[in-house]
Amino acid sequence: MKILLVAVNAKYIHSNLAVYSLRAAAQIYKEQVEIGEYTINQQVDGILRDIYKKQPDMVAFSCYIWNRRIVDELLRELPKILPKAVFWAGGPEVSYGSVDYLRSHPALTGVMRQEGEATFARLAAHYIEGTGSLLEIPGITYKDDGGEIHKTEAIKPLEMDELPFAYQDFQPFMHKIIYYESSRGCPFGCSYCLSSVDRGVRYRSLSLVKEELGIFLAHQVPQVKFVDRTFNVQPKRTKELWQWLMEHDNFITNFHFEIAADLLTEEEMQLMSRMRPGLIQLEIGVQSTNAGTIQEIDRTMNLDKVKEHVKRIKSFGNIHQHLDLIAGLPGEDLESFRTSFDEVYAMEPQQLQLGFLKVLQGTKMHQKVQEYEIVYHASAPYEVLSTKWLTYEEILLLKGVEEMVEIYYNSGQFVKTIQEIQKRYDSPFDFYHALAVYYEDRGYDVISHSRMARYEILREFLKAQGFWEDVYDQCMVYDLYARENLKSRPAFAADLKKYKDRLKSYTERYGRQVHIEVFERENGPIFVRFDYQRRNPMTMQAYVEVLD
Repeated sequence: MKILLVAVNAKYIHSNLAVYSLRAAAQIYKEQVEIGEYTINQQVDGILRDIYKKQPDMVAFSCYIWNRRIVDELLRELPKILPKAVFWAGGPEVSYGSVDYLRSHPALTGVMRQEGEATFARLAAHYIEGTGSLLEIPGITYKDDGGEIHKTEAIKPLEMDELPFAYQDFQPFMHKIIYYESSRGCPFGCSYCLSSVDRGVRYRSLSLVKEELGIFLAHQVPQVKFVDRTFNVQPKRTKELWQWLMEHDNFITNFHFEIAADLLTEEEMQLMSRMRPGLIQLEIGVQSTNAGTIQEIDRTMNLDKVKEHVKRIKSFGNIHQHLDLIAGLPGEDLESFRTSFDEVYAMEPQQLQLGFLKVLQGTKMHQKVQEYEIVYHASAPYEVLSTKWLTYEEILLLKGVEEMVEIYYNSGQFVKTIQEIQKRYDSPFDFYHALAVYYEDRGYDVISHSRMARYEILREFLKAQGFWEDVYDQCMVYDLYARENLKSRPAFAADLKKYKDRLKSYTERYGRQVHIEVFERENGPIFVRFDYQRRNPMTMQAYVEVLD
């Protein structure tokens, strides 16, 4: 008997904690349980071929909004080539509509609802040992041989320390993100989030957490991403763990935490100020700065505290901050979102994620669709199309802004240039909107562009706006060389022939692992050294020094 746990991830760099946790929970059957990880970017035929060659007797899919479509296709095609196999599914995408999901997928035998570790262990025993009845396994919805659907009682959640450590072999994760959970549940009740369905938080004991993090550190994994919904709810726990990470730092591994910035304590802030650059990074969900919207989605947030703490953390210069906004929330029209965008942009995060509301079955938001006049995609990821406050045309406008922010802000490739351009705009949102319109009007939005082409388009845009200055070219040259020592000089860079003797002397002094650039000013040229062997661990940009 062979059981195949299938994960279809969003990107190759991602790993799927769920399937590794399920396999660890059925440790006594480790020889019969195999994992197959794929991505949504792969061809379905390629995945079908790989699963077929493994010849599983049972296939169980880990289902999320990002892989629902491809999983559905696999469930249609796999029974044709594996007619004797049984098929199961689990995960948040199928847990809250398990009966309907079974009815719409004839080849599917059952769905594992809620947490899957204890359920899967019993399910594996049922198929491998050939004993017991599915009706005796809590937490599942299944079809019997006659096609009748049964829903067993809900499973009692496990204590966190009962959960086995998911990772046994680190070879598959050498170039991937490892996901880890030290708690389950969320103390908050945001109406758009599935974590709000089951209130309360269960914690894994800190002694066990430290032991397991020590394993990651020993294997020098590049990044460990905590999936805890709000990591810093318990200040004492947060402080103790962060202190431990500082004391056991291997100077390689980065730890990612999702936090509520307004809940940070002074002790936590002091700890962060002393951390090695790149030891941790923070994801902070602001979602909206509209007080009415925050109240309507049952969210608790002190915006002034968020701004204060984000600004202070930025001043440390050692922690990457990723701030989130959600478009399509109740009470937020285009002008309100513009304000939210500008306020979050002013906090100067390393990344600003502009996301769009997903209407998930089982959430309070799903129950209020008619009240909010929400129109959304009928299939995963159930993204908003319009609301009482936002038209579809305005959603498209925001999609354009999102794309420009990804290219020109989140990429970190245009830092100096964007800072200079923003002096021309009272509203950052207006700049990215105008740039998005420029892309669309010229058909640039449907073409894949090289990095250099992005600079050329930005130059075109600025000249079309009628406020071109030579300083923009100098900023672009700076941004380009801050990233890499270019093999060919950009066409818009200054001619350095008249400085060749001085440049030669600098090259002899510093070697060829650097680039010396000249920026001309009214009071004379400035020589700048870009050192690629001393990169900033936060931004990976070259060390920059103004030369005498």
